[in-house]
Amino acid sequence: MVAALTALALFLPTLFSPSDPAQSQVGPSEITQLVLLGTGTPNAEPDRAGSSLAVVVNGTPYLVDAGPGVVRRANEAFENGVEGLAVKGLSTLFLTHLHTDHTVGLPDLIYTPWVLERESPLTILGPAGTQAMASHISRAYQDDVRLRVEGLEPANPTGYRVEAKDVQPGVVFQDENVTVTAFAVPHGGWDQAFGYRFDTPDRTIVVSGDTRPSKSVVEFCDGCDILVHEVYSQAKWELREPEWQVYHAASHTSGVELGEIAARARPGLLVLTHQLLWGATPEELVAEVGQGFKGRIAYGKDLDVF
Repeated sequence: MVAALTALALFLPTLFSPSDPAQSQVGPSEITQLVLLGTGTPNAEPDRAGSSLAVVVNGTPYLVDAGPGVVRRANEAFENGVEGLAVKGLSTLFLTHLHTDHTVGLPDLIYTPWVLERESPLTILGPAGTQAMASHISRAYQDDVRLRVEGLEPANPTGYRVEAKDVQPGVVFQDENVTVTAFAVPHGGWDQAFGYRFDTPDRTIVVSGDTRPSKSVVEFCDGCDILVHEVYSQAKWELREPEWQVYHAASHTSGVELGEIAARARPGLLVLTHQLLWGATPEELVAEVGQGFKGRIAYGKDLDVF
């Protein structure tokens, strides 16, 4: 089933701009899968969960961001054949920044897998404020934890715990499956926002996080296998109110700008996520990116597997 999902995500022609297939070396992998759990924005779109993805290596999941719906999307991917996304195995999370659309799924990710028999604490690594956010959530749910542990429910006494840490750019995590490197990206008024590079036994995957055009994305991809990048439609942005144009220019990356970045970064596959369309079609957005980048472009959808 995983191979079938991978093939679907990589080869549906409507998801790609015209390109030379020889430019992409990305194909199905039995070791590393990239799973888009939520490709949405702050808009409450029923067909798109909030920002979240998983890099699954040798059956072990590593999540990036926890937007609304993250646990249910992970379970849906598991039921569709991604065995590494069993809910009780969700125990490692990297946050790009602390905007609500990337973090309001945190209570769900902390407690639902525990209720469903996760025994290990949830490790959360992210920019400044990550530890404080996790601490506040834990205090908010302390009565629920007490009743589950001390009451009639047979809850284990460890799986609700959180090991959260504020990290700085550099290697922030390493185990037998993956080395994860955080790098700074500019995102509006946030003092710290990160992208992440995942080096696995057979792939290098770079996740931009929310960012305006950033040379650090180019530097950390540098021919990576897959680059996952946020994007908005420049054509429709030009019709937005002036104050929103100022905000998005300072915080996000247009399709035209992303094409220029990807041309320099040279990924084997560029995956678009967190797409702000404002009435544009997916094909129009891909065409914007394709003005500058002639490699393979996938318009990401929830539950796509690469």
